[in-house]
Amino acid sequence: MRSLPNLRVRNLGILAHVDAGKTTVTERILFLTGAVHKRGEVHDGTTVTDFDPQERERGITISSAAVSASWDGHRLAVVDTPGHVDFSDEVERALRVLDGAVAVFDAVAGVEPQSETVWRQADRHGVPRIAFVNKMDRAGADLDATVAAIRARLGAVALPVQLPVGREDGFRGVVDLVRMRAYVWDGGGRVETEVPARLREEALRRRRDLEERVAELHPDALEEFCADGALSDGTLARALRALTLAGTAVVVLCGSAYRDRGVEPLLDAIVAYLPAPADRPPVGGRERAADPHAPLVALAFKVHATPTGRMTYVRVYEGALSKGDTVLDTATGRTERISRVLRVQADRTAEVSVALAGDIVAVVGPKTVRAGATLCAPHAPVVLEPPVTAAPVVSVAVEARRSTDTGRLSAGLARLAEEDPSLVVRTDPETGQTVLSGLGELHLEVAVERLRRDRDLEVTVGRPQVAYRETVVRGVTGLLHRHVKQDGGAGQFAHVVLDVAPLGGEEEFAFTSTVTGGRVPQEYVRAVEAGCRDALADGPLGGHPVTGVRVTLTDGATHPKDSSELAFRTAGRSALREALRASVLTLLEPVAEVTVTVPAESVGAVLGDLAARRGRITDSRVRGGTSVVTATVPLAELFGYATRLRGRTQGRGTFTTRPAGYEPLKA
Repeated sequence: MRSLPNLRVRNLGILAHVDAGKTTVTERILFLTGAVHKRGEVHDGTTVTDFDPQERERGITISSAAVSASWDGHRLAVVDTPGHVDFSDEVERALRVLDGAVAVFDAVAGVEPQSETVWRQADRHGVPRIAFVNKMDRAGADLDATVAAIRARLGAVALPVQLPVGREDGFRGVVDLVRMRAYVWDGGGRVETEVPARLREEALRRRRDLEERVAELHPDALEEFCADGALSDGTLARALRALTLAGTAVVVLCGSAYRDRGVEPLLDAIVAYLPAPADRPPVGGRERAADPHAPLVALAFKVHATPTGRMTYVRVYEGALSKGDTVLDTATGRTERISRVLRVQADRTAEVSVALAGDIVAVVGPKTVRAGATLCAPHAPVVLEPPVTAAPVVSVAVEARRSTDTGRLSAGLARLAEEDPSLVVRTDPETGQTVLSGLGELHLEVAVERLRRDRDLEVTVGRPQVAYRETVVRGVTGLLHRHVKQDGGAGQFAHVVLDVAPLGGEEEFAFTSTVTGGRVPQEYVRAVEAGCRDALADGPLGGHPVTGVRVTLTDGATHPKDSSELAFRTAGRSALREALRASVLTLLEPVAEVTVTVPAESVGAVLGDLAARRGRITDSRVRGGTSVVTATVPLAELFGYATRLRGRTQGRGTFTTRPAGYEPLKA
């Protein structure tokens, strides 16, 4: 069915903070593997994976892009993911279907805020990864400092397997500590040599340190190390692969992708250490992973509308998917027909006859499949856990400038939400406005620009509003509520007594019952809990969702004929609303951790501006000749901050944000 078994397939993502060099690494992989014949550059707008006009204009990755390449007899499916926090949901969906990842770090900046975010995302999905410390040719580049930061800030067991040859502008190559060979790049391709004499002692010391660390973590390596006092190259390589697959350790390599130095060893490491589909745990209750002969199990993780039709990106976990197949969408219960199966190369596609277990492909034909849906054989239904979608925190009001375009605007917004589940479209019941919500100001900016370009719509955008929450500061006890309704026929009766109290920690809601003696049957207790959850949707302060509440059902009564689950659900909803009105509540606002990098002479102005925005400084340090300030700032105060920061630093300041939860709103 295919010449390459799935043991020779690597599905991997490139993860990093914005500007660490993810897209450049991906471009060099494509060039060195022969997938493209010209190097693409981010600053020239000629990259393969950043093909969207907005990506090329802004110089950032907005949407995950999949490309294919071949190396050493293996097929690599590489997904270049966004590095900006506003598009972290794209990373989440990609990680859900990938087997491994390469985390790229800036050798000067080290572990940056979004580096931590994507690392935690990979941890949640159990994705094995290796690290590539990029930009080793820059002034201030320091491999050891970056490795130390990976260990300290990410809690990872980082195992550097290379020693740089040269520093900063003089960076020429690397010493492979596993094979004890040097690779240098002097204007041409990779040249393999003996370890330079001046580096041999240092290389031997680092090799010894690597062997000791691996022996501490791997039992077979420990046995050989104790018996022989050293590890063979083969044992060391096998142990590193086993530790990577288990997530116990992270292999660290280094290089300069822009200068074409260190990418070939990275490709070798991808093949050597990252998992094949068959190395990952089986899904859907199967006995073994990536079985091409089992019934079909696939996960749709991305939907993309093209000028020629609708494409659905899927990861095939089990079985085979062919042109003409009929598949079951377990999310809707509908069957869909596959008219084409496509191998994707960013914005280009090539039709294939079949996709087997372990493949990531796009399919044409399904009309209603959404991201997160499971596609399977109709006779063997399976439901896979969908990717988690982040809750939106920023909203804008959107309306068409011409009333005749209202219908087209609705269709365009629906298409945006279909392609990007982290975008939510709703109608405000009080104002009647159409509200578009997303993960950040840039996220919404990009979405609105797509409406203007792709749909040729003139739209008016209102100032973004943040998503507030309400929480209980002081609750009430013994609140009694009786729900009685008689309007002919069977009536409704429910009697409940509730205690309401603040809930500590980050939990949103907790419900318990202390009713004894069967005064409220268990099915009615569950109905009361459902009613309480209904009441949390809009709080008494401003109609915002309520969080951080503990509700205890302490007593109640039933009627032999008129009590029902509906009556108790209604009573629970009304009782909690009444209890919240009697409690002391406060507003919570979303806050973000902001990391600002500025020249030293601009620090004072930046600190003053952050204070004016109700920011709380949490860290300030000097790194690489610049000052780095970290602060917690209310999200509502960050709109327009990019423009203000550029003005205060003559365009030299940069900042990144990441969500940091909710805090009480202060006047």
